[in-house]
Amino acid sequence: MESTRPIRALIRGLDALTVLNLRNGATVSEVAQEIRLPRTTTYRILETLSHAGFVYRDATDDRYRLTIMVRGLSDGYDDEAWVTQIARPFIHDLGKDIVWPVAIASLSGTTMMVRESTDHRSPLAVERYSAGFRVPLLLSSSGRVYLAFSPPTQRESLLDILGRSNKEEDALARNRPELMKLLNDVRMQGYASAVRPRRVSDEISMAVPILIDDRVLAAVSIRFSGTAVPLKLGVERFLPKLRETANKIRQSFVEQQREAPPQLRAVGSSRG
Repeated sequence: MESTRPIRALIRGLDALTVLNLRNGATVSEVAQEIRLPRTTTYRILETLSHAGFVYRDATDDRYRLTIMVRGLSDGYDDEAWVTQIARPFIHDLGKDIVWPVAIASLSGTTMMVRESTDHRSPLAVERYSAGFRVPLLLSSSGRVYLAFSPPTQRESLLDILGRSNKEEDALARNRPELMKLLNDVRMQGYASAVRPRRVSDEISMAVPILIDDRVLAAVSIRFSGTAVPLKLGVERFLPKLRETANKIRQSFVEQQREAPPQLRAVGSSRG
């Protein structure tokens, strides 16, 4: 089957956007030199992008600059979706090794959303959580580890919102001294744990962060029965493997970002 021929004009337009994204504006001649096209062709490209609303021509210095509409091009780019694709094989490898259910979750509003889990493959999962399931920040190990390792300004904003909540699951946010002690302990030990009371056996969860620079990309967690595996034994057995898995995901994520096209890296890094 013959492959579809690429649209050269579209490629040239994206090349021009890439040049402008890497500079604080550029003249027609500068863009033409970078994308190796005649000045007249480059001018038509830039004027087309201007007509579409993605760039504008600054009358003060005759340079073309990006408009805020370019931000809209990154709306479909999602670190969490990307890391899920990267994390999936590592999560399932860990699940096969330890048998207990493993999951990766990231922040969604004021909850943690499960992005991938091994629940449906684990014979030890009492309840099966699928992708899209949400757990509270303050009562889950993934939420606690996220708060503990997130930047202070983000953590304070989240705690302020939770502190105004009337939900029982957010009540701990109104006891700031106790909560801050809990989060400090999590930072010191490098992982978070949480206990969910159950009729037969309490369920213990344990989570570690996936850190990229100064932010938490996601959290990897495991759930197990407190009767079968007491917390102290769980730390000995599972924590090194959780950390190893989180590190593998982090390294793969960083490598894929490094290998991504410059325009995708630049757009992705602008999200905040």
